[in-house]
Amino acid sequence: MMDNFTPPGSPGEARKDHGAELTAAGVPPEMHEWLGEHGVGRLTLKMGIRFLEMGADRMVATMPVEGNEQVAGILHGGAHLVLAETLGSFAAGIHAGPGRHALGIEISATHHRGVASGTVTGTATALHLGRTLTTHEVVMTDDDGRRLSTARITNLLRDSGT
Repeated sequence: MMDNFTPPGSPGEARKDHGAELTAAGVPPEMHEWLGEHGVGRLTLKMGIRFLEMGADRMVATMPVEGNEQVAGILHGGAHLVLAETLGSFAAGIHAGPGRHALGIEISATHHRGVASGTVTGTATALHLGRTLTTHEVVMTDDDGRRLSTARITNLLRDSGT
């Protein structure tokens, strides 16, 4: 089994400088201050997720199939959900703004077709951007633009520290 990323140091070791991590993940420089304290997260890096667009209304990222397959050789269904939750939660966090954060409270997905190679693109589109809740639809497609899965994620927006 291939591992897309093995972080340095022990599992509990705090990492302080995330600039290289953010750049490698495709995060635009104007978003570095927002994510600088925490980075994009180890799972995002391990799955090979790379951001192409970042906004509350629309967020797009890619993820390789290789290294994220199930035993049958196709992209694992859980990998679809990791990509969907990453996109929906980051978009909700942007909408929440400074001093607030997003907490995923519901996610579901329908898998339409399998994919055994290439790159998956996830596109999150806001369905609702409220004061306390956000909901995004996330569509995953293959290299030919065919729909692989459709997910929906709802996030609760809270003030930081609560």
